[in-house]
Amino acid sequence: MTNIRDLAKMAGVSVTTVSRVLNNHPYVREEKRNKVLSAIKESNYQPNINAIHLSMGKTFLIGVVVPFIDHPYFSLLIKGIAIEALENNYKLVLFQTNYEVVKELEALQMLKQKQIDALIICSRISEWPIIEEYLTYGRIVLCEDTRGRNVSSTFVDHYQGFLTALEYLYEKGHRNIGYCIYRNSGANSKNRALAYEHFIEKYQLPYHPEYIITQCLQFEDGEKVLDRVQQMSNPPSAMLVTSDEVAAGIVTSAQNRNFSIPSDLAIIGFNNQPIAHMMQITTIEIPLMEIGRKQFLQAMNESEIAVYQEVPVTLIERETV
Repeated sequence: MTNIRDLAKMAGVSVTTVSRVLNNHPYVREEKRNKVLSAIKESNYQPNINAIHLSMGKTFLIGVVVPFIDHPYFSLLIKGIAIEALENNYKLVLFQTNYEVVKELEALQMLKQKQIDALIICSRISEWPIIEEYLTYGRIVLCEDTRGRNVSSTFVDHYQGFLTALEYLYEKGHRNIGYCIYRNSGANSKNRALAYEHFIEKYQLPYHPEYIITQCLQFEDGEKVLDRVQQMSNPPSAMLVTSDEVAAGIVTSAQNRNFSIPSDLAIIGFNNQPIAHMMQITTIEIPLMEIGRKQFLQAMNESEIAVYQEVPVTLIERETV
């Protein structure tokens, strides 16, 4: 393969002159610049991108960790990140973990080995000691409230968002309220569970563990939720559904069963995805694309001081409550 020394020999100029032409340096005589450009064309010279990145100390690659690439929630986060990446001439390296620690560690190892410039983790599975171990190797940005830790993040207050939805249902006359969620172990899930606990205590409502349904993520899980509700002797009159996809699945399944939403069961979804708008589902709007854009900018911030950005959420009233 042709290198810059070969180009210098072909053009009859110094290696320094070739380097200046390749880097668009303004102070090169036109005659010499043309000779170098002719040599580049004649030899079909291709620069070694890895060598260029090594000299600059950057790869222009950002790692993005998501549990599932095909879920609308994470797709919108990725879209926001990708918009900013394109504007800043960066490319994305996507890691789908399926919430497997070993997969997340692969992404962290790439950060350690300087194969990526920073890492955005949209939903983590690793415990804090693991995350903190890798902070010395590059910037890590999370999508949860990290205040009090030296890790930048863009987040929504899931405690307050959940509480807002619960209070709204209470004002509408509901006293038996449940919720469905994907996993209990995540930081955001724990904040939602805490809001639910405090809400129950505040109004001295009975606690029904069967009202909390887990492993709900996809559209088809809505049918499972409705199965569970209809099997209960004392079913909830309302539910918070932490995915608009699942909420849409509940509405669709209810239509097939002659089960009335909201008369038999009121529901509030989360995220305000297009499907919630199309099916007129009351939801808590989380601006996912905005969060993704802010996460990318935080990943580009070279300051050693962590930056925390809270993004507000909004209750969108429609027809399912």
